[in-house]
Amino acid sequence: MTLSHAEFQALAAKTKPNGKAFIDGKFCEAADGSVFETVNPATGQVLAAVAHCKAADVDRAVAAARRVFNAGIWSRAEPEERKEVLLKVARLVRENSHELAVLESLDTGKTISDCLDEIGGEVPNFFQWYAELADKTFGKIAPTGPGAMALITKEPAGVAGAVLPWNFPLVMAAWKIAPSLAVGCSAVIKPAEQTPLSTLRLAELMQEAGVPDGVINIVPGFGETAGKAIGLHNDIDTVSFTGSTEVGRMFMRYSGDSNLKGVGLEMGGKSPFIVLEDARLTDDLIEHAAMSAFWNGGQNCSANMRQLIAAPLVEEFTGRILDRVKAFQLGDPLDPETDIGSMITRDHKDMVMDYIQSGMDDGAQMIAGGDSDLPGYFIAPTVFQNVTPDMKIAREEIFGPVLGIMPMKSAEEALTVASDTDYGLHATVFTQDIDRALHMARSLPCGTVSVNGFSEGDIKTPFGGYKQSGSLARDNGTEALEQYLQTKTIWVQTAVG
Repeated sequence: MTLSHAEFQALAAKTKPNGKAFIDGKFCEAADGSVFETVNPATGQVLAAVAHCKAADVDRAVAAARRVFNAGIWSRAEPEERKEVLLKVARLVRENSHELAVLESLDTGKTISDCLDEIGGEVPNFFQWYAELADKTFGKIAPTGPGAMALITKEPAGVAGAVLPWNFPLVMAAWKIAPSLAVGCSAVIKPAEQTPLSTLRLAELMQEAGVPDGVINIVPGFGETAGKAIGLHNDIDTVSFTGSTEVGRMFMRYSGDSNLKGVGLEMGGKSPFIVLEDARLTDDLIEHAAMSAFWNGGQNCSANMRQLIAAPLVEEFTGRILDRVKAFQLGDPLDPETDIGSMITRDHKDMVMDYIQSGMDDGAQMIAGGDSDLPGYFIAPTVFQNVTPDMKIAREEIFGPVLGIMPMKSAEEALTVASDTDYGLHATVFTQDIDRALHMARSLPCGTVSVNGFSEGDIKTPFGGYKQSGSLARDNGTEALEQYLQTKTIWVQTAVG
């Protein structure tokens, strides 16, 4: 059921965000009583005071997670029991999806339509998918001679830490919480300081579903306090981080400086959208091109800002992209008609505007967009033409609503330019030649290649990057379980004869 703008506004007016930490089954203040404010980026208004957790609070959360893990209440429960509880979580998220979507829209500036799609669909699907996998994950028996039997088992890693980004708060929480709990881990979660509210509400729903106290703990705080404390904690066994490449490097160092915990990283991107000369410029292609750059206001690690277009198609492609961009509606995120919401903070808007200025300074031509006079932190969808591979906007991750058109003389040039980046998260290729498509897909050094449509895949397919976009760990799919499991071999000598 879709509500009207007025109904979403009324729901927002009734919303009372809870900013307290959630540790060992209870909402609580930070140990030192300190708080920070979370702000609605579409209006600049304060939404809630949030517990500012630091190392002492992380210690409390880890102690609770370790206690319940060692007790076996969740870690050694029958897989069917964990499955039943996680299915209840999925049901409760669906039942409360409007409330959660409004809360997330207020906290992030994301459009209510996107929040509903994610929270009404993706988030409960993640919990349901991993719930169903909980009792279908098996070990192996290795081939041996008759004198021994080798059992290869998978066991929960222990206490899992997760540090979330601000662009998809509840989706990223589900990506990390669902698989870790499905295999029996306990978890300590730090939401981004800009967007803690929906994750804290999720903790309440998980408790209602029957997740035992101490299994899930939410410690809102800043990266340099709570995030660093998670990375350095000697009693956390594995950490999953989604965010910038700069901070990802820090988590690698934290691991080396502490207990060499496993670290899963999903970081930045500078993803290309490649249109070869035989592609047909259909409405579908133009829609995918626009959404690959402007979905979520471009605040997306897999955003295809670099649009590498075969030279003969550039003029028509540019005109049609401009027509599509003019149809985007920028405005109140709670209005279902809004297509693009606000940037996350004033500082982030200023950073994106600096990139836009650098594009003009370097000689690219801005043909649409730029700053917005709306209250809050809005930027209109921005299009550049005559972008060259050496420009700052073509090399660095912008994380805002910017699309750059780069003419390409050949498929070989497109492949060279697309690959010439420190990142390797995503790419899109449009062509009618399946052989060429597969060649490009196999040749591009990135984790996901989408052919004839912009897509990150779905819950069944692993998501992560090459080079400075990620590590060997992956979110989604059965591969995500490996982040939260450890392998044990049991070698049994047997009697012969």
